[in-house]
Amino acid sequence: MSSQPRRVKIWYQSFVDPDQQSAYCKTLAKALNRMAGKDVGFDVHGIVPPDLELHRLTEFRCARQVIRHAVEAQGKGYDAFAIGHFQDGGLYEARSTVDIPVLGLGEAAMLYACTLGQKIGLVTIHPVFIPMHEEQIQRYGLSRRVVAVKAIETDPALLVRAFTERKTFETVLHQFRKQVEPLVKGGIEVIIPAGGLPSLLFSRLKHFTVGKALVLNCIAVLAKMTETAVALNRFNGTAASRVATFQKPSAKALREFLDT
Repeated sequence: MSSQPRRVKIWYQSFVDPDQQSAYCKTLAKALNRMAGKDVGFDVHGIVPPDLELHRLTEFRCARQVIRHAVEAQGKGYDAFAIGHFQDGGLYEARSTVDIPVLGLGEAAMLYACTLGQKIGLVTIHPVFIPMHEEQIQRYGLSRRVVAVKAIETDPALLVRAFTERKTFETVLHQFRKQVEPLVKGGIEVIIPAGGLPSLLFSRLKHFTVGKALVLNCIAVLAKMTETAVALNRFNGTAASRVATFQKPSAKALREFLDT
């Protein structure tokens, strides 16, 4: 008799403080495990201090923690590491460092959106992130598909409040629709809320569309793509290529990184 495959454990890396934003983390964990497949579990982990300052330097600081956490996740026996932050801080470095699958919210959402429509638009949470997302689009080779990046004017703290304050939710939703409507008139077919917070926030709207354009549930995409990555890895060893982009570091390089 063949033995049953062991339960899949996925480390989901949020960029919020699990204590300061505990309500959000609980909502996120509940949503992930509700959508999880049979014998799949997601554990939500945060970052301290959280990613609340809207600046490249904060993104860099959090990315460093992400890489360390990916190493920790592999050491603790997790089957995959999912970065639930649209800017994908530390994605390439973590993928280059560990052997378990590493996926990022931004990359996964944009790649999957390409299967749903030809013209894709992003709406981020603040204008400061527009150039960062434009750089992401270039890095992933998607400049001919992801053709617009717009922004509402919020911040992580306000978005966290929108989970419990109906008026704040309505304000955010109004801003979002205002940015999306011109994109839809211009022929955009798929809209991506560029962030874990807005993605989870809007997931309460079933079959969310603006006009005829689909608004993608990015967190669901990341969760299911991570599950698939684990399944493929178990099935035939499918993993990141180590030829060039995702070459593994030497033991010395990894030790120096972890020791500093």
